[in-house]
Amino acid sequence: MSANLSALFYLLSGILFILALRGLSSPETSRQGNYFGIAGMIIAIIVTFLSVGNLGIGLIYVLVFLLIGGSIGAFIAFRIPMTAMPELVAGFHSLVGLAAVFVAISAFLKPEAFNLGTVGNIKLASLIEMSLGAAIGAITFSGSIIAFLKLRGIMSGSPITFNGQHFINLLLGLAIIFLIYYLCSTQLSNAFWSIIILSFLVGVLLIIPIGGADMPVVISMLNSYSGWAAAGIGFTLENTALIITGALVGSSGAILSYIMCKGMNRSFFNVILGGWGATDQTSKSQNVEQKPVKNGNADDAAFLMKNASSVIIVPGYGMAVAQAQHALREMVDALKKNGVKVSYAIHPVAGRMPGHMNVLLAEANVPYDEVFELEEINNDFANCDVAYVIGANDVTNPVAKSDPESPIYGMPVLDVEKSKSVLFVKRSLSPGYAGIDNDLFYRDNTLMLFADAKKMTEEIVKSL
Repeated sequence: MSANLSALFYLLSGILFILALRGLSSPETSRQGNYFGIAGMIIAIIVTFLSVGNLGIGLIYVLVFLLIGGSIGAFIAFRIPMTAMPELVAGFHSLVGLAAVFVAISAFLKPEAFNLGTVGNIKLASLIEMSLGAAIGAITFSGSIIAFLKLRGIMSGSPITFNGQHFINLLLGLAIIFLIYYLCSTQLSNAFWSIIILSFLVGVLLIIPIGGADMPVVISMLNSYSGWAAAGIGFTLENTALIITGALVGSSGAILSYIMCKGMNRSFFNVILGGWGATDQTSKSQNVEQKPVKNGNADDAAFLMKNASSVIIVPGYGMAVAQAQHALREMVDALKKNGVKVSYAIHPVAGRMPGHMNVLLAEANVPYDEVFELEEINNDFANCDVAYVIGANDVTNPVAKSDPESPIYGMPVLDVEKSKSVLFVKRSLSPGYAGIDNDLFYRDNTLMLFADAKKMTEEIVKSL
């Protein structure tokens, strides 16, 4: 395939990727956006194969490993539950970063295969591009592994900090910049391998001080890193599709990270620099004596909601764990038959990754016009008869507005406590992912429903 024709089809795939992002910006068009993305990727892969030319026996190896990798990815995607989606995303991000490192290593060891020159005489621009791609890819890989371990519960979700941590990160960053300059000047292999090793270390040190409350930001931030790594390698290989795709993923991930930081009242630069200024996951509210709580059951909840004029549903990670979205939809349908107005309130960081709750509700065929973001619905809680909180903890915690020493202080939260009655479905009084107690449990207008979210919702349906 000619270079001009390849460029044309790569441009087409880039346009499809842009349309995919546009479609994914709304639940109503997300399915169409996925189709655009799939089409763009198929075109990019086919054009890449046709552009390489005769690979000989190498083509068989490529196809075999493509089949193996694709089969593993498909198997994991089919088997993974929605509750494990955040760690799956983190795991896949690590593979993108590792792929960028491997491509950079290949280009450095065999530059003539990529038309970059010869060993010891690689083009300056290519050296800069491959070293940056390798560095960002290595940071993405090790950082994503740490995020995966934290999300999976293998490693503590609390911040891991030590004295001089940020100073060490600064020194390592400067060392990487110096090594890139040194590599470009001497083209010594030791400098190249040192860049990769230090970048792996930086990835670990950047993520370990970030606590569980900031994990949604970390997911989108690592997504951005993986995009920039791909773009850097795209410049090295002079591959238009990689450059376009990497730039799209990198920029959209950065924008999403900023939106997440704004939604959690976090400093964008603090998070990307490894939790600079992060506070411990503790709060004064944990040290005060706990007040007694009001316990309720399914009959109590059904009575309150059946006699209400308006009910607002607040879903959270607990709903995802229990897979209660279908039972919830059934409960809402029963309430509507009784003339009750029902809405859904979604916090930007509910769950453990952006859009987690929206995906679950869409799976249960919840109408899009009943689902509202925090800014759209927060004022409605004051006029709401019943707020049904199903597994959402940190995003409903009033201490975000009252306790300056709380790690979530200043984070915009759903004003659930302003409702006339609050039904809080939870297994126990254990703290949320941020590791702090929820003051909402002990409010006079809160009725705690201690049970599995799905089981409790199904019992409420029977009572209705």
